[in-house]
Amino acid sequence: MAKKFSISQAPAFAGAVPIPRVGGDAVDVPFTFRYLDREALAQLYSEWGEQQRDLAERADQLSLPEFTSAQIDLQVGQIKQVVEAWGFDEPFDDVHIRALVASARTVPEAILAVYARAYEEARLGN
Repeated sequence: MAKKFSISQAPAFAGAVPIPRVGGDAVDVPFTFRYLDREALAQLYSEWGEQQRDLAERADQLSLPEFTSAQIDLQVGQIKQVVEAWGFDEPFDDVHIRALVASARTVPEAILAVYARAYEEARLGN
């Protein structure tokens, strides 16, 4: 009997994120990401683009600490939208998401890059 396959994607997928460590090597941490179909992903990226533009437009009116805090807020929201769980000892909650994002500028970039790469690899057929 032939194996059956569904056209439906799994609601979540895993990825190892190389979390940058200041003064040390990155540490691979397992993450569980939310799956979004193409339309939902396009909508999400569109919203993120608008948020980035809004922040950039206000940049002249903000001090560097205020701008940094606003940028962290935006990135915390992004992480919460695409991540379901992580392999850190700390719980996946607002306090610890913010602590992770605030730890180094490159941390949210690393997480979102792994998320985006999963879609890119699916498009290319691995």
